Amino acid sequence: MMNRKSLSRNPLSFALASVLVLGASASAYAQDSASSTQTAEEAAKAKATNLEAVTVTGSRISRDVFNSVSPVQVITREETTLAGFQSTAGVLQSTAVTAGAAQINNAYGGYVTNGGPGANTVGLRGLGPTRTLILMNGRRIAPAGSRGSVGATDLNVLPDAIVDRVEVLKDGASSIYGSDAVAGVINIITKSKIDGVTFEARQTATDGGGGEERRYAIVAGKTGSSGHISGSYEYYNRDALTLNDREWTRCNTDYRRLPTGGGWGGADTIDPLTGQPKCYPITGTGSNGVTINTIGTQNLTGVAAAGARGTTFNRWRPNSAVSTGLVGFEGVGGGQTTNSNIRDTFDPRTLNRSLISGAETHTAYLQGGYDLGFMGDAEFYGELLGSRRESEQTGYRQLSLDYLRGSPLIPANLASSNFGGGVGVRAFIGFGNDKSSQKVDFFKGTAGVRGHVSDTWDYDFYLSHARSDADYTMQSFLTDRLNQSLRVVSNGAGGFSCVDPSNGCVAAPRLTSAVIGGELPRDWVNYVFRPVTGNTLYTETTANISFSGPLFSLPHGDVQAAIGAEYRRAKIDDTPSIDSINNNLYNLTSSTPTRGKDAVKEVFGELEVPVLSGVTGAEELTFNASARWTDYDSYGSDQTYKIGGLWTPVSWVSFRASYGTSYRAPALFEQFLGATSGFLSNQVDPCNTWGNDPGTPLARNCASEGLAPDFQATQSVAVIQAGGAESGLKAETSKNFTGGIVLQPETPASWGDFSLAVDYFDIKVENGVSRAGGANILDLCYNSPDFRDGGGFCRLVDARNPVNNALTVHDSYVNLANDNVRGLDYTLRYTRDIGPGALRATAQLTRFLEQSNKLFQDDPLIDYNGMLNTPDMTGTLDVVYSWDKWRVRYGLEWINAMQSYDYYELDPATSVYKFDVASYFLHSLSAEYKADTWSVIAGVRNLRNEEPPVISSGAYNRVGNAPLYSGYDYVGRTYFVNISKSF
Repeated sequence: MMNRKSLSRNPLSFALASVLVLGASASAYAQDSASSTQTAEEAAKAKATNLEAVTVTGSRISRDVFNSVSPVQVITREETTLAGFQSTAGVLQSTAVTAGAAQINNAYGGYVTNGGPGANTVGLRGLGPTRTLILMNGRRIAPAGSRGSVGATDLNVLPDAIVDRVEVLKDGASSIYGSDAVAGVINIITKSKIDGVTFEARQTATDGGGGEERRYAIVAGKTGSSGHISGSYEYYNRDALTLNDREWTRCNTDYRRLPTGGGWGGADTIDPLTGQPKCYPITGTGSNGVTINTIGTQNLTGVAAAGARGTTFNRWRPNSAVSTGLVGFEGVGGGQTTNSNIRDTFDPRTLNRSLISGAETHTAYLQGGYDLGFMGDAEFYGELLGSRRESEQTGYRQLSLDYLRGSPLIPANLASSNFGGGVGVRAFIGFGNDKSSQKVDFFKGTAGVRGHVSDTWDYDFYLSHARSDADYTMQSFLTDRLNQSLRVVSNGAGGFSCVDPSNGCVAAPRLTSAVIGGELPRDWVNYVFRPVTGNTLYTETTANISFSGPLFSLPHGDVQAAIGAEYRRAKIDDTPSIDSINNNLYNLTSSTPTRGKDAVKEVFGELEVPVLSGVTGAEELTFNASARWTDYDSYGSDQTYKIGGLWTPVSWVSFRASYGTSYRAPALFEQFLGATSGFLSNQVDPCNTWGNDPGTPLARNCASEGLAPDFQATQSVAVIQAGGAESGLKAETSKNFTGGIVLQPETPASWGDFSLAVDYFDIKVENGVSRAGGANILDLCYNSPDFRDGGGFCRLVDARNPVNNALTVHDSYVNLANDNVRGLDYTLRYTRDIGPGALRATAQLTRFLEQSNKLFQDDPLIDYNGMLNTPDMTGTLDVVYSWDKWRVRYGLEWINAMQSYDYYELDPATSVYKFDVASYFLHSLSAEYKADTWSVIAGVRNLRNEEPPVISSGAYNRVGNAPLYSGYDYVGRTYFVNISKSF
């Protein structure tokens, strides 16, 4: 066997044992006590000498943590608590892990996302959550969430207090772990063999109020001579953060400048009623926000409102002072001269919308093992994980209420109105707030046995079953009830009754200025506006067996091997509400059930060969190879492999490299998503008032379709979605190369210890499975210089309806031709004894060289690297000073400046759009006092209360005027305290 002591001289003991928490580093077993007077090198040597052989993420061969062929980032909970993270989800979505790639977090509650509102997911290298495998103690965590698009682990199901560390492998590992490990693997490892009880409480407070978090946990365990049992229970609660809670989200404007120059915001529409820049909080995307407090008619002659032009209008706002023309109304739109931006778009109730979803989570975890005394000194082990998440979001709804021609509900002065399609008057009503909620119950049980086949070979067999059962509820107007309530007759007492009184029908209100303003009878609202509930059930069953041990001896060590097999079966059954299935949700999407199943059989093997050790020019030379055969019921079979090597020519430098392939069958929802015929607001039509954007590709493209500069879409955008199984969706494959160097020069003790690791990564995904999104497809198509030349995203947009110019978008799952990511990871660490304690400083930097993709094989690659929401560089800095029972930490997170001018062919010096952001910095400061049985941590995150940067409307989803991007802190300065007590 290899001499383990020789590893203490290997520089990988500094690079691979690094604990990176926002760039922090420490031993992977930092809870083991090393005297505070020890140097970092002495502590590392001591731990390396005494390390037991463990299985490190990225391999199934037991080894010590210091000589992994692939780079492994280790994050201890001790450090994450000091950094102020409130959950495992927060840790995994931090910049240090994600390198700035956008993640689905709690700010996406108002958007349609995979896993449903409230779900939190993580994806490495910007390749999405379905290409990142999440493990707990080396075993898969099944997907969880609500609605039909459940396909990734919801980080909310993970425990926190009992977590010992997280190992992050940012390297493809499909040959080791199977499908999904395309971009990397995240392995959450729990504490084991616990003795005693620990109580923990955490609380945060924010400067502006809202978004506060609290977590209470108990961890207990007992270890005996023949077995052990331990577990945890945690309660987590997060208050909602609303748009009204932060000044920067209370009024989103276009934030553009005039073509002649000047300051940003100079071109913003001034609301004639207030004299202030106009706010568009309903859509969140800028100008032409959804109108409220307005009615639609045919063109009629009347009095112009302030800011309106002409005498003929088809959009009107109530004004009791108007006594000529259309009495009681003033014109706010229509004809060829009035800018639609003068219509009402702001309702104070829109600021009740959720910026951060509120949530309440209960998590219980139990683990244990018992020595059987037979079957090769076998240990029977088991795990139970259960969680319940209840989350809620507040939205805002506009109600377009159609009063039919001839209806007695229409007042006399509007009786002759003919809006079209049998409608006399359409009322655009600011209805108010609506609620959506989710209850997700997750369970995962594992039972296994492990022991020795012989003196040198081990085995491990386990069975696992996971189940996610989610109810999701939303409020919606029901089309049939609306129609029924609008068909009325006089009741003879000055009121109205439904022609069809069944179902307890309540007559719609008479069209009045109060109704147009959103003052609606409660009994009618209760009749037409109803909660609707769907259910999503996802199950996954896994059986795995593996063997590992030495095959034979070579002059410089034993050839180690691991072999095994795995069987997985997964099933999804999403049943939307019956009203959704029957297309009875007014102005909302209809959905059919998503039902499907798949199973996979896999056989895998891994081999590690120690070629040289302890000789001149090769302190260590090791090669590793792994392979896996995969056979899906849905997509047939394929093989993946990975080869790698580690070479340490001298004690202070090491080189490592690996190359592998991956094979990922589409997730169940990507295959079987039920057909959905939905609609997006007519406001997402990119050509609305395209004349406001002269000289841009958008303007040229809209003009080429014969649309007038002041064109305003009147029809919703139809979006057709479905799973891709029936349309020939294929499995995706990828290739992954990683190469790196680790330096740790020998320096005098008085200088401290210095280490540097640099790793290059290159991932190429072929036939990647994805869906672009209806609004994104339209934006990408209409802002493309090539437009409808037969390529690009315009292939997914039908030609406009020749009658009403309506758009139809196809947004089903397709195979992307290529998805490429290249870049460099840098880790720099410095440790030194200073005064009574020790200083540790770690800087971590990721520099992307390419983040590109193309939809079709003959399309050009589009490189989004450095564009908005896709930073080309991110970094973290962590400085910790420890002495006696104290630790003080300073942390810095950095996201590089970004710009999208080049992509949109705009000159930043003259562009009316602000499509760039400066570098973004977040500072944190905290301190810990740790006694024998208790500890207290207090600190502040976002020390300077840094707000997100701002951009113009027109191309990107925004929150306020800020980009919708997970890398920015929406909560603001947050104070935190953590108290723990052990018995």
